[in-house]
Amino acid sequence: MQLGVLTTQGGRRIVSSATQWATDTFGAIASQLAETVPACLAEAHDRARHAHEGVHTQTLEAYGHGLHAAQYEALAAGLTPLEGTTSRRLQGRTVMLIGNNVIYPIRYAKKDVPVTEARLRKAAGFRADLIRRHGPEPMQQALDLGLDELDEGHVHPDVALLPPDLRLIIVAYACSMERGVMRIEWGSAELRREDRYLIWHHHEALFPPAARRAA
Repeated sequence: MQLGVLTTQGGRRIVSSATQWATDTFGAIASQLAETVPACLAEAHDRARHAHEGVHTQTLEAYGHGLHAAQYEALAAGLTPLEGTTSRRLQGRTVMLIGNNVIYPIRYAKKDVPVTEARLRKAAGFRADLIRRHGPEPMQQALDLGLDELDEGHVHPDVALLPPDLRLIIVAYACSMERGVMRIEWGSAELRREDRYLIWHHHEALFPPAARRAA
């Protein structure tokens, strides 16, 4: 991870875990975010694993549903104390806003594979509309078949509640019950219509806490 340098009010120079992109995006709290987000996702995994162990099922339903709910709650608890953060309730979950950016977590894999393999399960619905409306402009413009107008008219109602100028920052992570959080990246991506893959305009790694300590 590329390290930056911050200067405190007393003039002391310290090494920051935030990259230039993160600093440009989030400002003074970028380094805190880079540390806090992985810790929140690790906590969400721990909570989901304990839920699975508590119900003693042979399937991983309790883990999967628990992780989905816990990721939002852990991020909300961890990011709320940071300066400039607010929250919105979307689909019954608390989603964090930092300045003009909305932080949205997606578990894209259950094994350690590159984030470029991330894809959505469905081409429609809340997540798809959120990415299309608040993600970056597509690298290649689609043929003008009236699809944009159709999408705007049928945007998910929760997405329609968000200010149109918000920028979506996706926190994509690979995680399993057995191995925990293996990989975290954040950045901006568009959604390719034909195969539901995320096409990243920018992404960079956030190390899980254990990996950061080992490094």
